[in-house]
Amino acid sequence: MRIDGACHCGRISYEADIAPDAVMVCHCTDCQTLSGSAFRTVALTVPGGFRLLSGEPRIYVKTAESGRRRQQAFCGDCGSPIYATAEGAEPKVYSVRLGTSRQRGELRPRTQIWHRSALPWLADLPGATCREEG
Repeated sequence: MRIDGACHCGRISYEADIAPDAVMVCHCTDCQTLSGSAFRTVALTVPGGFRLLSGEPRIYVKTAESGRRRQQAFCGDCGSPIYATAEGAEPKVYSVRLGTSRQRGELRPRTQIWHRSALPWLADLPGATCREEG
């Protein structure tokens, strides 16, 4: 499936070829901290399936518990996270941050990873009061 998206300010835009069954929620503490939220929703691309259409993201390299180094790409102007990927040459798999995708409403997560780090109150959200606006 082809998706496309952009950062909040529009400086960075992209398109990507993803496997719809590879959409997931990540509960790891890195994703919580880097997203500023309880989890992050991501889609994995096919190898070499990510293309920047405009702009150039800033890169922050995070070393995971495993010792693997992951490039975290984000807009240097508005701060929107765009993707993460391994260091090295193409073709490689990108983990696209779905908050920036125009198709995010169509991309239902099929897997939750790092669930041991999930915040305990997430299970209680179905009972939370909902408001249509702020």
